[in-house]
Amino acid sequence: MSVNKVILVGNVGADPDVKYLENGVAVCRLSLATNETYTRKEEKVTQTEWHRLVLWRKLAETAEKHVKKGDLLYVEGRLRSNSWEDKEGIKRYTTEIFVDSFKFIGSRGDKEVQTSNVVEKSQTQSSEANAAEDATDDLPF
Repeated sequence: MSVNKVILVGNVGADPDVKYLENGVAVCRLSLATNETYTRKEEKVTQTEWHRLVLWRKLAETAEKHVKKGDLLYVEGRLRSNSWEDKEGIKRYTTEIFVDSFKFIGSRGDKEVQTSNVVEKSQTQSSEANAAEDATDDLPF
């Protein structure tokens, strides 16, 4: 048995980039920023990590209509890694999160969005997001 599950809470970095394939299937790409704040030598340091999100079908269409730059989202999905050779023959790598569900947090309200999983035929279910604790405290170790 194995598990591939990603949960993120962060801010959308840019408006959604939605494209429609020849067969009419929508695919959306988003960037999501998560921040980790810690104290180093009595100085508060914030480190931002950027995540590439991929949404398919109805979830992509919903993101196109409702998601905007700066929105705070709770996201559940799966990691996908890809490699390819660029024009110069150099091997490149990328890791993306294929989103199964997302939920608006904060000023947008508690609207939850779900879609059927692209790989599986069953509908995914997202659990309720607990309020993220402020990560400004020092680690206990």
